[in-house]
Amino acid sequence: MSAISIQGNAGGTGTLTVAAPSTNTNRTLTLPDNTGTLLSTGSTFAGTGPAFSATMSGNQSVTTATFTKVQANTEEFDTNSNYDNTTNYRFTPLIAGYYIVNGVIASSSGGTQSSQLIAIYKNGSEVKRSGGDYSSGQGSVGISLIISLNGTTDYVELYGLVTSASSPVFVGGSTRTTFQAFLARSA
Repeated sequence: MSAISIQGNAGGTGTLTVAAPSTNTNRTLTLPDNTGTLLSTGSTFAGTGPAFSATMSGNQSVTTATFTKVQANTEEFDTNSNYDNTTNYRFTPLIAGYYIVNGVIASSSGGTQSSQLIAIYKNGSEVKRSGGDYSSGQGSVGISLIISLNGTTDYVELYGLVTSASSPVFVGGSTRTTFQAFLARSA
């Protein structure tokens, strides 16, 4: 059996406690054969990074066949106040990392056949898009992606486009059009 070495810090101000379980059952702690950081439930890594979810309080009129920014103005949560729900409708996280960004746009086109696109923009430019067609006058499309954000100036926004002859809208309400993101992994 290999020896185990546990060493405190030079200042002697830290405490490292290794305690046996409170049962008579043996437990095994297996560490990987590499260097790195051991994460715990108290770690301040991705599990406690910025996250938000926002919806629209009402319908948003849009111009047919024109990409329009979704005005998700109702925050369901915003853990670090990084989502602007009043002016720019964008998420600007202050921690660098890889973020999962999700969006769903429900639209209505006055009963006419339409197609619909959804896109995630980073710093004002389209990154990814998705789309679909519907014939009932109402439909929805969604998008999800992983994107790297620098934690200082990078931001993401949700855009949509509806082709229709009849006054299209993005449909609001807490269960319809949504925009969300969270830190999945630190940079």
